[in-house]
Amino acid sequence: MNIEEFREFGKASVDYIADYLENIRNMNVLSSVEPGYLSNELPEKTPFFGEPWQGVLSDVDRVIVPGLTHWQSPNFHAYFPTANSYPGVVGELFSAGLGCISTDWESNPACVELEVRMMDWLAKMLGLPNHFLNESEGPGGGVIQNAASESTLVGLLSGKQRTIKTILNENPKLTANEVKEKLIAYTSKESNSSVEKASLLASVPMRLLSTDDNCSLRGKVLQEAINEDRAAGLIPCCVVASLGTTGTCAFDDLEELGKICAKENMWLHVDAAYAGAALVCPEYRYLMKGIEYVDSFNFNPHKWFLVNSDCSAMWFKNTNDVEAAFKLQSSMIKDPTFKPQIEDWQIPTSRRFRALKLWFVMRIYGVEGIQKYIREQVSLAKYLESLVREDDRYELLVSSLGVVCFRLKGDDSLTQLLLDRIAESKKLYIMPYYYHKNFVVRFVICSRLTTTHDIDFAWHEISSIVEEISNGVVTSSTECEKPRNENTPADPLTKAMKGFSTEKKEKFKLGLFL
Repeated sequence: MNIEEFREFGKASVDYIADYLENIRNMNVLSSVEPGYLSNELPEKTPFFGEPWQGVLSDVDRVIVPGLTHWQSPNFHAYFPTANSYPGVVGELFSAGLGCISTDWESNPACVELEVRMMDWLAKMLGLPNHFLNESEGPGGGVIQNAASESTLVGLLSGKQRTIKTILNENPKLTANEVKEKLIAYTSKESNSSVEKASLLASVPMRLLSTDDNCSLRGKVLQEAINEDRAAGLIPCCVVASLGTTGTCAFDDLEELGKICAKENMWLHVDAAYAGAALVCPEYRYLMKGIEYVDSFNFNPHKWFLVNSDCSAMWFKNTNDVEAAFKLQSSMIKDPTFKPQIEDWQIPTSRRFRALKLWFVMRIYGVEGIQKYIREQVSLAKYLESLVREDDRYELLVSSLGVVCFRLKGDDSLTQLLLDRIAESKKLYIMPYYYHKNFVVRFVICSRLTTTHDIDFAWHEISSIVEEISNGVVTSSTECEKPRNENTPADPLTKAMKGFSTEKKEKFKLGLFL
């Protein structure tokens, strides 16, 4: 492809994406393809001779789009948002077009220095403590990771290494392996499944703790677990707290947990992947009370902050701790050209120019524009909440930021039937969830394109199905069981889990989907 063909292909592609987003409401949010559909559409082997770009773009429309779940649709209300904005798209285009990555400063000065500055911009926008800033006098700082799951792993590995170092300094007769085999970490049963995955990768067992009636992990529960484990000869090293859990957007009591971690000399990592974006609005900053105790903090601009994936922001109170876990001996002996050396705060040795799209979004939207966006999304959830409250056929269980959980009054099989019919229609995408052993509709405001008209459309679809259920037009063929216990709920979700692996099914049934 020559430069002129690239210009034509690029312009046609931008037009295609713009048309796609402009007309996305006209498409069912869920596709109707069957598993393996692409095997009949694409040849078994790579074409020997190159093809014109026009044919490739035509096949995107013919083959790819029909098999998409339209995550940017205003009728997508599942999982959490995956951010998308025009400045973010253009920033991603520039990142790919410039085609540069970075390792240390010398490899790409602009890439490294822009990331350092953008992480400080972002921290100030959220109201994070000054000790997290790269420009601070202390050892704190921030860096862009790939995802919240990677950030949790980095935090856990850092806490693990710090604990090993501390124990060996206090007990020089012990070996590192003797310490490692006794380490244990803690999180709540409501935390994302990626926390458990991080514990597997870090070889640190993760104990899942019970939560209160608001699905929040409290200090008393944590302290009791620590006391039990210390009595059994184990070494507590890390706590992963959630600010905005996946299931119900619940908030662990950061202040209570933080005081205990400080007393017990344990690493405290915060996973605020979705809800952290709300901190850009001062009225929500009470949710991070206790942030001064936190060793590492993460949220995903690529979820609810208008920055296209991947872009996960992570800050450290003391970057010396993460460097002790990740910095190579060979890099310790060289004279650094530029500080901070953010390449030592991550797992990969190189990094994409992700700061570019973050810069584009923050400059073009500004603080005011992003605050307005978050507030509008929360107001849409409040609007849905009001519709649920006004209809006595429903029971409202949760309303937190952009997440609303409700159910049909009566047996769980009615709510299951409602969700089955919604899935069959493919006009909406809504996830089920178990909340205090109740089967509920978990509805999330996801798309930046969503308006009150889209909420009205969704509510009309839901109400029409409920009306049919109430009139006996639709009946359930199976009865939805109640969960046998808190950890092993029954499985009324067969249709929703079609095509899932066994492991993903188990996580999904617990509401711990990614």
